Amino acid sequence: MPAPGKAGSSRPRAAASEPRKRAPGGAAAGEATMTDQAYATLEEMIVTLQLPPGAVLSEIVLAKRLSTGRTPIREALQRLARDGLVNILPRRGVLVSDLDLGAQLRLLEVRRELERLMARGAAKRARPEERAEFAEIARGMRQAADKQDDIAFMRLDQQFNALISATARNEFATRSMGLMHGLSRRFWYQHYKEAADLPLAARLHAEVAEAVAAQDVEKAGAASDALMDYIESFARSTL
Repeated sequence: MPAPGKAGSSRPRAAASEPRKRAPGGAAAGEATMTDQAYATLEEMIVTLQLPPGAVLSEIVLAKRLSTGRTPIREALQRLARDGLVNILPRRGVLVSDLDLGAQLRLLEVRRELERLMARGAAKRARPEERAEFAEIARGMRQAADKQDDIAFMRLDQQFNALISATARNEFATRSMGLMHGLSRRFWYQHYKEAADLPLAARLHAEVAEAVAAQDVEKAGAASDALMDYIESFARSTL
């Protein structure tokens, strides 16, 4: 349940006389950066419901709102469509996708397997300094549970997810999880205030982090399953 991130500030454009570097795939490096910024900003706006489900999106309006060109907006919307956060409909335009409990539960079926795989992988492969980071995250999660501090929990959750992704050292699992993060964050953001047991969620995260820090592969997998049991229960409680 990652927390919404902050979009980066715009970088100054290169002077006209400077040669433009090419990014992978042939796109100019500046264009790729502007697309990434547009994507990050729009993804956060959708996840935090500033752009609510069913909203019709206009490239022109979004380009003005984000003070950027239409090409970065168009490319960002294509990425968001691949993430399942928007639907691009011929002759109807671009719509923010609906929140769908059935789809969320199907997503969790896949996420459960990936989360377990990554937790076990992190317990196997995390380096000493990374295990120390997991231990620190676990301590922070338990403090957030005791204080019922939702802001601290969300920030730590974002760190936890990034660290699990890095230390599992499986690029295919990381790529697959990346497709689910936006949908998972939006569902959590929509419902956590009325349905979440934040202290329990924080403690369950802490148990995964502690198992990884201890290099206990079996315990890390079991703790991941317990966390996913809670997340699925949370999703069903929103009915």
